Amino acid sequence: MDGEKTENTDSETLSEEAEAELAGVPESMRDTEGDDNEPQSDADRIAALEDELAAAKQEILYAKAEEQNTRRRLEQEKQNASAYAATGFSRDILSVADNLERALDAIPEELRDDEKFKGLVAGLEATGRELATVFGKHGIEPVDAVGEELDPNRHQAMVEIPSDEAEPGTVVQQMQRGYMIKDRLLRPALVGVAKKPD
Repeated sequence: MDGEKTENTDSETLSEEAEAELAGVPESMRDTEGDDNEPQSDADRIAALEDELAAAKQEILYAKAEEQNTRRRLEQEKQNASAYAATGFSRDILSVADNLERALDAIPEELRDDEKFKGLVAGLEATGRELATVFGKHGIEPVDAVGEELDPNRHQAMVEIPSDEAEPGTVVQQMQRGYMIKDRLLRPALVGVAKKPD
């Protein structure tokens, strides 16, 4: 009789311990197969496992797609960083090109023909050509302006100039040259745009 009591007490203690262990486990994760007295058939277990396998395969496909997208995005960012790394420096050096161009434009014809200044003029012109070559190597190209229709993506209109010869909205004067770096605008051209005379 005492042995039977001890067995009942032990089984009650085990049940309480098992319940305490399961207290924090979500219902969906509990093994309830033993609770209902009907054993799960092999076909049901196989179907459940196939569903789990299909879900796992789908998750793997999503993870691989996300990995590929991340890799492509990082590769694109790396290419852009490489291609446009000189953008800040290029913007700064444009003022040097502007000043050199102004200096060359300011030299009067009589000084260009003067033997004393021919070397200086030739040196300034050679510097301008070299600067243009370096710009070209780095994908920096001047923006076409005069004669073009105003393009807000490449030109910045500063003034309207009455004109009978040009269509309204056509660039007729360039105050400052604009530049592109590859397919991006580095600096807009500052321009005067034709309008109908009053």
